[in-house]
Amino acid sequence: MAPTYKAVTLAKRPKDSIVAGETFTVVAKPTPSAHDLKDGEVLFESNYLSIDPAMRGWLNDTRSYIPPVQIGEVMRGHAVGTVVASKNPNYPVGSYAQGTVGWTELKVSKARELQKVELPRGAKITDVLGVLGMTGLTAYFGIIDVGKVKAGDFVVVSGAAGATGSVVGQIAKLKGATVLGIAGSDDKCRWLREELGFDEALNYKDKEFAKQFRAATKNLIDVFYDNVGGEILDLALSRAKPHARFVICGGISQYNSSKPQGPKNYLMIISMRIRMEGFIVFDYEKEYPRALKDLAQWLSEGKIKRKETIVKGGIEKAESALRDLYNGVNTGKLLVEVKPVEEKIKASL
Repeated sequence: MAPTYKAVTLAKRPKDSIVAGETFTVVAKPTPSAHDLKDGEVLFESNYLSIDPAMRGWLNDTRSYIPPVQIGEVMRGHAVGTVVASKNPNYPVGSYAQGTVGWTELKVSKARELQKVELPRGAKITDVLGVLGMTGLTAYFGIIDVGKVKAGDFVVVSGAAGATGSVVGQIAKLKGATVLGIAGSDDKCRWLREELGFDEALNYKDKEFAKQFRAATKNLIDVFYDNVGGEILDLALSRAKPHARFVICGGISQYNSSKPQGPKNYLMIISMRIRMEGFIVFDYEKEYPRALKDLAQWLSEGKIKRKETIVKGGIEKAESALRDLYNGVNTGKLLVEVKPVEEKIKASL
């Protein structure tokens, strides 16, 4: 093993968009050895990093559901990787684990900071960062528990070709809803319709989008699952049924603005008696097993499909991958490959 390893730390808080070479710094640290481990610890080597829209909010020094990343601190993030040294019998060398280890090639971790990787039939190791990870859990609880989707609902999903939105729409279809997805390219819309089974999909970059959206929502919206905010949220508010449910999962269109804009159409919340609710997936931690059981079954049965956009080139690519996320570079889950892995995990289902 090399004498040093790389990690990415926060160098300067961005005011708007992340600035290449300024917001983050790649640092070298001495590589720990098996002799440095205390009882119960393991040496975790990252294979894939999860790149998520919420990360931009973690860079702001403001009150939130989780403390901000501090200057000089390794960037927070979830990863799946390999145990390369161990003083914990539950995590033998060569086994795979996942956890919020941050943007780092190596980390000395306690067992409570990690989870074993157990895959159902038909799954692959990166699924624990996507459809079988926080992405899938966010989609599950957002559309089922917050949105209370039911058969016959007309559901609209913004950011529908992203990691969360693509799963939201598929779950809604499984529950008997009609689903309209909103995405940022014709190719993404085609994927939603032809591969994932969305009833319709619209490209918000089309110059006729507003007109198309009004036509596609002529019977009005029962559930709106929002990952984007901004003008699309305003349009959806104008097309809401009385007592519609608006699930506010994210607002990616506003994350890189120093002056984020709230909805101009907010009076529709009163006139249509809309229930608009934000949520954080961590609130449902005790219920993760229920959701993961359903998600694993749906994935194994082919009822849910997923797609990944994997950025190769090592941990140095994490900064640019996060910047590109806000420009819609990904279809499905966005990952950074730190070190490829050969999967030898037996299915647990």
